[in-house]
Amino acid sequence: MPYAREAIRKIAGYTPGEQPQGKPLVKLNTNENPYPPSPKVAEAFQGENLARLRLYSDPTARELRETAAELYGLHPEQILVGNGSDDLLTIMTRTFVGEGETFAYATPSYSLYPVLADLQGARHLPVELDENFCLPQNTAELAAGAKLFIFARPNAPTGTLTPFEGVVRLCETFDGVVWIDEAYVDFAGENCLSLVGRYPNVIVSRTFSKSYSLAGLRVGLAFGAEELITEMNKVKDSYNVDMVAQILATAALKDSEYMRSNARKICASRDKLGTALSAWGCKVLPSATNFLFVKPARLAARELFRRLRERGFLVRYFDLPRVSEYLRITIGLPEDMERFLAVWKELDA
Repeated sequence: MPYAREAIRKIAGYTPGEQPQGKPLVKLNTNENPYPPSPKVAEAFQGENLARLRLYSDPTARELRETAAELYGLHPEQILVGNGSDDLLTIMTRTFVGEGETFAYATPSYSLYPVLADLQGARHLPVELDENFCLPQNTAELAAGAKLFIFARPNAPTGTLTPFEGVVRLCETFDGVVWIDEAYVDFAGENCLSLVGRYPNVIVSRTFSKSYSLAGLRVGLAFGAEELITEMNKVKDSYNVDMVAQILATAALKDSEYMRSNARKICASRDKLGTALSAWGCKVLPSATNFLFVKPARLAARELFRRLRERGFLVRYFDLPRVSEYLRITIGLPEDMERFLAVWKELDA
């Protein structure tokens, strides 16, 4: 006799990127930062009194919200802290989309979005990105009737950046909540945070996993109108972010220049890799992230994925409509990317 809800039994769930075991591989598949977090993070950890762990963490993450508010020019009441941005996305779905209501999302994009709709028992309304993998001009019309529309800017897995004016048009014409997932924004050179103050229906989310080199810590931030954040606070777990995570994330925010320095190095490596692959006949999509989305010149993407793995490099392959001819390549350390280029040249140039 099945005990799980029928809706759960019907879905496959979200499949995270492979975490290799055994054979050592250069891991270029999950968009982790190749550089360590700020030394200020290590200092904060070493200086912490671990006896405090017998106590609950601050359920409001007050110090972290205050630090973020000062850095981003907002009020602490406009910020919600999550156990990674995925936690925030779950809170989002439970807050704004009821069972049987419509959840709209961009596609192809982060594959967790449709899973969240399934978990909530919501109606799916996928909105296809245009030929440049950006939001179409009539996105609000295509998503009409949905309680929520979510899209990633920059987009994953393609790395592309919908023009800002297109985002503004969406915020002005869509009747529901517009959620802008900015997980990769620190590699982009521009962001949508200013829209939080301009539109009452806009929420922007970010993560410490990519640019701040803290994927293992699991901390994310959501920025929105105080009214929206208040409602989401009702839904989140009481102590959803642990004490150590709050302390270390606060230290990372206080040294944001260290993060920006690493982001500049990653972008330089990204552009160098893209130039080389383009010169060998690959189709390289313009990227505003810490990865490249590349269509190989000769081999099928699936086959090149396999051969790269055999040679010690793990990238990401998506066997999905519109993207199955591409590989997603996380930017690693410069020396790793030099070796990666040499292997790619042997296999596909």
